[in-house]
Amino acid sequence: MSMARLVVFFALCVLPALVTAARPAKNPFNVVGRVYCDTCRAGFETPATTYIPGARVRVECRDRDNLNLLFSVEGVTDATGTYNIQVAEDHGDQLCEAVLVRSSQEDCGKIESGRERANVVLTRNNGVLSDKRFANNMGFIKDQPLAGCAEILKQYQSEEYEN
Repeated sequence: MSMARLVVFFALCVLPALVTAARPAKNPFNVVGRVYCDTCRAGFETPATTYIPGARVRVECRDRDNLNLLFSVEGVTDATGTYNIQVAEDHGDQLCEAVLVRSSQEDCGKIESGRERANVVLTRNNGVLSDKRFANNMGFIKDQPLAGCAEILKQYQSEEYEN
């Protein structure tokens, strides 16, 4: 009788899990984020920040042990500075990032240090049901700050440091 229970358990639990694991994902991941121009050279987004259409972004996945590049795909931002890059495969055992490649604006083409890449988790084995994966915004720095940026940056100063 216990052998029959083991066969039923195997048929109901183990076989469906094996079939699901072997089947490729039907829906690709959509890596979504925005690319901005730091118009005040503040090091972060401000009310004067603009978003860059036509900027190039790459999604890269690397081996966790040796950091060799295993996967790479590029995309371009739309009119709102938003990119939406499709990734068909699950990359659960890899380190994946969205990475800035190139700005479409000559006067805002220097990559902002610390804001050039964003981690992205590209696996379905983490409890996230959505196919969308949101990356932190990434940015370039404008060659010269816009007029009026000093006033904008004053908003960020704390009163206790003004003395």
